[in-house]
Amino acid sequence: MDSKTRLATTGVSSELFDLNIPLYPRSLAEQGGTIFFLLSTPAGRRLGLLAEAGAAALGRFTGESVGRSGKTLLLCPPTHANAVALRAEFSWLRPAPLGLATSAGCGDRLGLATPGHIRAARTVMARAADNRSVKMIFCQQSIREMTRTGRSPDDVMDDATWAIFQEGWAEGVGADADHLKTPEDIDRCAAAGYTFFTIDPSAHVDSSADTAGPAALAARYEALPWGALETTPGGMQQAYRGKSFDLGERAVSIPEETIVRAAVKYGGAVAHVAAMHRYLLETKGRDGWELEVSVDETDTPTSQAEHLFIANELQRLGVRWVSLAPRYVGRFEKGVDYVGDVAAFEEDFRGHAIIARAMGPYKLSLHTGSDKFSIYAIASRYTGGLLHLKTAGTSYLEALRATASFDPELFREILSLAIERYETDRVSYHVSADLAKVPRPEMLSDSELPDLLEQFDARQVLHVTFGSVLNSDRGHKSRLMAGLVAHEEIHYGVLERHFIRHLDPMIQS
Repeated sequence: MDSKTRLATTGVSSELFDLNIPLYPRSLAEQGGTIFFLLSTPAGRRLGLLAEAGAAALGRFTGESVGRSGKTLLLCPPTHANAVALRAEFSWLRPAPLGLATSAGCGDRLGLATPGHIRAARTVMARAADNRSVKMIFCQQSIREMTRTGRSPDDVMDDATWAIFQEGWAEGVGADADHLKTPEDIDRCAAAGYTFFTIDPSAHVDSSADTAGPAALAARYEALPWGALETTPGGMQQAYRGKSFDLGERAVSIPEETIVRAAVKYGGAVAHVAAMHRYLLETKGRDGWELEVSVDETDTPTSQAEHLFIANELQRLGVRWVSLAPRYVGRFEKGVDYVGDVAAFEEDFRGHAIIARAMGPYKLSLHTGSDKFSIYAIASRYTGGLLHLKTAGTSYLEALRATASFDPELFREILSLAIERYETDRVSYHVSADLAKVPRPEMLSDSELPDLLEQFDARQVLHVTFGSVLNSDRGHKSRLMAGLVAHEEIHYGVLERHFIRHLDPMIQS
């Protein structure tokens, strides 16, 4: 829809065309007699307000005012204060809980990708059967990623706000404070307005419980934080002795040894999640937020019996959650498709889906969910839409794909740095890329560079080194950002095509 058509359908005054500067047509909105819009200027993106002189809205924003025939045009820079004021003005910009609706989170490490995410979501839902839809989280970043990108929770929220307004997305949004590990993490994100809190208790998971001998297992069991778990070693065993879980399709019980191993493996994690949940209740009350539990960043898969144990213990401790991310069988590596036996994944996932329906219902969450094209339809089918997909680094890779097309020399420099830094940066990620299989940039023609984003090893090397690239003293970040802004439609286009592939199976299967 072009600007004139958008103006006609919204009843917005054609006076805007006298500005003779490009604006984003989907951003046009009217509130209380004031016209709001986003435009592009040589100095960067600006929020525009056109209103009668003295209109109340003009006093709530900070910018440069220009008088125009009895009206005032206020041009406002995209500051934090102006983003806060804009969210106050339009309810559809304010994050809210998404509940049990099918949902997807799109991390944006550069703060420039959200328009592409929105266009993909709009395209997918326009052609979905039976009016099926997916609720979107455009504001999503982990504390780890914020540290590596030099962004704050407010930065991530504000960048998402400007993009949502730019694209006129009024379908509702969430905001995911991802992989939180401490109350201080919660405080930072809660203050910024996040509504979806992903608790990461991975530091409290003991994966060695799977193979520990009887003596070691018994000692670790006795050493669990029983006060935080609000029971005793004997009390926990007694609670499961003879207990049967009705899962609809079948009833199951868990052997005592399995309970002990599950408790050793996940008991500390359960206690940590319960403590973080209590902290959220104390600081935010009961409403306006939702909780996700993440136990995916562990060394060994979460068995179905362990899933049952986690859900039952969290319920016993009064925790309420909307989604849970187990560690599934196979390998969920960064930036590439599922690695493993898809049939084995399907069978395992089916069992987890049965548990999630019976013990909740709650959504199953796919973490490190980017690019797992072989399993999206499976996950959607077995959950009946009770599914959350979480993506992050794949958007950074698409930014590099776009960059390779319009600035091949910068891409070569980024790839060279990524090769240099990979062995160091890979330590905190589950990846298996082989540097020897990554082509050296000087050996490739300009036209061959974008194809590297289809190559397993190159994708992972580029994926996990983003922090080194964005923090390098060689100016890569500023050049990358400037190029993406100057070629934003190319950037949005590659993102839209890529994310359609993620979202389509979630609502078409």
